[in-house]
Amino acid sequence: MTISPLVDAATLISEVGRFIPLDASVLLPGQKGDPDAAFSQRHLPGAQRFDIDVFADPDSPFPHTVPGAARFARLMGALGVSEDVPVVFYDGRGSVGACRGWWLARLFGHRNARILDGGLEAWLKAGGPVEEGAASAKEPVLFRPRPRYGLLAGSGDVRLALERKGSLVLDARSAGRFAATVPEPRPGVRSGHVPSAMSMDWTRLVDESGCFLPASELKQILGAAAGRSVIATCGSGLTAATIVAALAIAGYGDAALYDGSWAEWGSDPDAPVVTGEG
Repeated sequence: MTISPLVDAATLISEVGRFIPLDASVLLPGQKGDPDAAFSQRHLPGAQRFDIDVFADPDSPFPHTVPGAARFARLMGALGVSEDVPVVFYDGRGSVGACRGWWLARLFGHRNARILDGGLEAWLKAGGPVEEGAASAKEPVLFRPRPRYGLLAGSGDVRLALERKGSLVLDARSAGRFAATVPEPRPGVRSGHVPSAMSMDWTRLVDESGCFLPASELKQILGAAAGRSVIATCGSGLTAATIVAALAIAGYGDAALYDGSWAEWGSDPDAPVVTGEG
């Protein structure tokens, strides 16, 4: 049985102190703001800042790609988080960054990571307390990474998936980007999608407040995943994690995330690309 990664605000409020909150707020292309400044203005009690672009490979040509196990372990340990310490990832609103953080934690063997459904906004609506200022200093601890690389896909895995009937590639980008009716936000990246991929705009999986739809609705929306090996992709590996989380919520189990996503595939002249609705 798949355990849902979600925790709602009311439940988390009743368990303050049990989890270390990790603010993984991130901006998508075109969004304006300063997640670090927003954290200083208000955050969950005891929260630490989990910067997606810091928990990344600094030498990669693509944005916020997976770091090495040693880098991830060092950064988590500096936040006072070992592989067994319960953590809850959250965003200012919704859970795009939180899903990426949750997926990264699981990728490197963390055993008790959750996602705050609806993020800080849901927390405030539920009457949750907040703190302001910088994160409180934590005593560094040892994080022992146990990578689960089956949760990670590369371009080679995607190419193999195109040849396997039991595989499914789900694309979290907007329908316009998928069909190539709107341009890509990153220069030098072609428009279109991976051949045989299925469009699954991540915004279909959440409501207007940024909370995930009920598991029963997600199960119906994601029905094509039943009994298949799924690879989730998007623009740069962020919203693909929302699909991975939604699949877990719906009871479909683990999916792999194509970390390079369209930033890599669309910039590779040898990678096959198709346009249209698919």
